[in-house]
Amino acid sequence: MISLKDDNTVKGNVRALKYISFLFPDDANCEDAMVRKMVVPLHCSLNMLEGDTGCSIWPASLFLSEFILSFPDMFSSKTCFEVGSGVGLVGICLSHVKASKVILSDGDLSTLSNMKLNLKMNQMSTEDDEPVTSECLDSFDHAQIGGIRTEIDIISSPQVKCLHLPWECASESILQGLKPDIILGADVIYGPFCPPHLVRVLAILLDKRKSIGSLHDYSDGCDSHDVVAACDSASNAGPTEHPMAYISSIIRNANTFDRFLALVNESNLAITDLTGTLQPASLLPYVQSYDRSSI
Repeated sequence: MISLKDDNTVKGNVRALKYISFLFPDDANCEDAMVRKMVVPLHCSLNMLEGDTGCSIWPASLFLSEFILSFPDMFSSKTCFEVGSGVGLVGICLSHVKASKVILSDGDLSTLSNMKLNLKMNQMSTEDDEPVTSECLDSFDHAQIGGIRTEIDIISSPQVKCLHLPWECASESILQGLKPDIILGADVIYGPFCPPHLVRVLAILLDKRKSIGSLHDYSDGCDSHDVVAACDSASNAGPTEHPMAYISSIIRNANTFDRFLALVNESNLAITDLTGTLQPASLLPYVQSYDRSSI
């Protein structure tokens, strides 16, 4: 990392083209029995020291992608919305399992631009889109923040929408208009400033028909990584008509994660560990830097 920082040739938004290869076992739940490999090309950052973390591939997104591909029936024919979509890997997997609508979002414009490039490389067109704009509102729905207005730009296609959505200024009306069946996020609990805004976004998205949902935490038994989902608080039997949320996140700072849990509780959402019964298949055997045990 020091050599990258000192090398002027890698300053700025330098990208590398990486290929993520998902290898399906013979008994995998694939629509086409002949499909045993899925290769996803992605433009990724070479220089996270310049604040380009949103264009990197994180283990949490690999885990969530395996989860989607391992349980395609959970996402097929559903409207899926991802918070903090980064390079777009989760969205590409959602398209692969035939989600009826895929909406990807990120609060960083350069990350969003890179994401759109990755979608096009994976035959997910973002052309001929109609932009939709809205005022940037804070958690109390003020019309402005510091006198600055921000556009929320939605890019549409038959397969995917890309939304510029900073959590701290996402209006309740914009979030309610998305009406997702499933909300997803990978490594979105990453700093002490983020939990209040993230939980507010999740609470609005999960509040379909003004009903209280429950937020389930998926973990493989290791304390360092979790995945989140939501269902009707009146029933522990599984998904209902209420939206579900699945969030995969490494616990880098216990205080930050504890703050997230406290805010979830204040929002009338509950967390339960269910990964013992929903373990994703190991579909990335050749990604040597990917340690699934930490997720």
